[in-house]
Amino acid sequence: MDALQLPLPAQWVAPVWIGVQILLILLAGYLTQRFVAKGLTRLGEHYPFPPQLLMPLRGGLRWLIMGSALIFVLERLGVSATVLWTALSGFVAVAAVAFFAMWSVLSNLLCAILIFTVGPFRLGDVVELVDTVDKPGVKGRVVAINLLYTTLIEVEEAGTGGVTVQVPNSLFFQRSVRRWRDSAVLPGQR
Repeated sequence: MDALQLPLPAQWVAPVWIGVQILLILLAGYLTQRFVAKGLTRLGEHYPFPPQLLMPLRGGLRWLIMGSALIFVLERLGVSATVLWTALSGFVAVAAVAFFAMWSVLSNLLCAILIFTVGPFRLGDVVELVDTVDKPGVKGRVVAINLLYTTLIEVEEAGTGGVTVQVPNSLFFQRSVRRWRDSAVLPGQR
């Protein structure tokens, strides 16, 4: 018998039954998540687990359970789990490649925000990036700070003019830094 030939109330049975199944899946996911959370809480009370360990574990299991319930719901609605898995893994792969490609830029942006907020140095300060104890690094007066680079004017030596150097912001958090605040004369000059 074709679905179009069924009486009107019989046409509603299939969508209502799918709706009931979806509600049951969501309820089972919620109850499973609550049961696991209570079990982890009891486990934490019985054994001396630190809360810093239990909290991320509880959150990760909650996402795993509710994500699985969502996949079951989408499967009941006719979406193939294989298609979902393929789309998700493709998205994760592209995001990972983009993240690694942008890593140095994002690192410099974050370090610029830290330079502006924490203030390890400011415009006009003289800074030196120390490579090692026996090897001098870049030294100069800070003349500009932007989102990617900090611009220094190097110390003038033996008749040479000051050279402008752009140092990536992340280097200020990877190496030791010497700083002279608001120096009128660069160190080593008279």
